[in-house]
Amino acid sequence: MFSISSNNLYLPLYHYTIQINQMPKSLRLYLALFFIGLILSAIQPKEYFTWFLEVLPAILGLLILIFTYKRFSFTNFTYGFILLHCYILFIGGHYTYAEVPLFDWFKEVLHQSRNNYDKVGHFMQGFVPAMLVRELFIRKKVVANQGFFNFIIVAICLAISAAYEWLEWGVSLCTGDGSDAFLGTQGYVWDTQSDMLFATIGAICMVVFFSKLQDKAIASLK
Repeated sequence: MFSISSNNLYLPLYHYTIQINQMPKSLRLYLALFFIGLILSAIQPKEYFTWFLEVLPAILGLLILIFTYKRFSFTNFTYGFILLHCYILFIGGHYTYAEVPLFDWFKEVLHQSRNNYDKVGHFMQGFVPAMLVRELFIRKKVVANQGFFNFIIVAICLAISAAYEWLEWGVSLCTGDGSDAFLGTQGYVWDTQSDMLFATIGAICMVVFFSKLQDKAIASLK
């Protein structure tokens, strides 16, 4: 019985390892950089509960990308921006979004009322999903009417941002004061609305300024 259980345990792990080994060197490098960033962010963070909440989307995203890799793999161009987004999450998780040192410095130099690192995170929350959705839609030929193509992408990213704000609200209700660092509102009453605005701006910037670069990356696959 024990040997059978062991085999059942090791077979999925063996399959998982083979899948990673079959990835191109560039993606294995991205994967290594992901884990390096994750480990560094976990070394004496401000609060481990907040760290877990902030890096969890990156971990879940990684698992989804790995387990769907054989069915659909993105371009290195897109994977690079996904990794950049993960590092933004790692930094925010380590320091909390309200206390990232560089943006404390910006706050003093530019005479801002708050640490605005969270706006970088929400900008990327629109930018990277727009890149993912756009590549998926192009390669799978999801949208036939190109006149609505960019509108649909931005609308999806806004929906993702709104869903994340609902998640933050739910966490706040469930954990009380323990969620203050995760929310990172810093007393700003319009924080939720501005977060969604920055995500929308990020999505628009992606489709306006990076579409041609992504098209070249997609064309290189052919």
